[in-house]
Amino acid sequence: MLFYRSAASLSRRTLHFVARLIRRHRRSIGSAWRKLDPSRQALLVLAHLRKGETFGDLGAGFEVSTTTAWRYVAETVELLAAEAPTLRAALRQARIDGHAYLILDGTLIPIDRVAADRPYYSGKHRRHGMNIQVIATPDGDIVWVSGALPGSVHDSKAAWIWQILRELERCGLIVLADKGYHGVGGLLTPYKGRGKPASQKNANRAHARLRGRGERANAQLKTWKVLHKLRCCPHKAGPLAKAIHVLQDLEIQSAQG
Repeated sequence: MLFYRSAASLSRRTLHFVARLIRRHRRSIGSAWRKLDPSRQALLVLAHLRKGETFGDLGAGFEVSTTTAWRYVAETVELLAAEAPTLRAALRQARIDGHAYLILDGTLIPIDRVAADRPYYSGKHRRHGMNIQVIATPDGDIVWVSGALPGSVHDSKAAWIWQILRELERCGLIVLADKGYHGVGGLLTPYKGRGKPASQKNANRAHARLRGRGERANAQLKTWKVLHKLRCCPHKAGPLAKAIHVLQDLEIQSAQG
């Protein structure tokens, strides 16, 4: 087996935050000793999430077993996901921050499944995956990430399942969404149909310009390579997305100084 040094494009601030979470968790459960200290465990987890390193490769690099690497990652993802804001808290903060509007969009996290698994098949994307709902600011920063639903679930139904519309009504914020949410009350969506008058075409173009930058939030999630294609239980997509939301916020804060 060959070994080599590598790097991950993440800040020290993120590493220290994750290490503090792990250290606090170990104290709470009375874990006296582990093969990796909190900082090394945090680095192992970040390498998996950011670069998509396999558990076998991580185990070899950090000199632990594959099972231990898996256990470290599962434990830390759960801790990070618990730090993600609830929908109500996220919308309340968005209102405090004074955003003129928000963008709601769905994204598909591809999974390693066969054609027989119909509930996970997305007709829109023509592949198997898990549906994740993302609310973003006009600048494309992530405000909130939902849990995961099978890919066959339509975006409008996912918004209903996660009670997004009820919370949006409560906070009174303007929210833009694409045609997949057409007919859902409380959301501003583009006009549909052919032969639209010029006024509706102009409105759709303005709507697309306002929505375009915010849709980069989904791309932010996908910069973490573990979400390029999940090779684990599909229902881990939700906690993974929430954990990555927390880490992505830390990276943005670090970049802003």
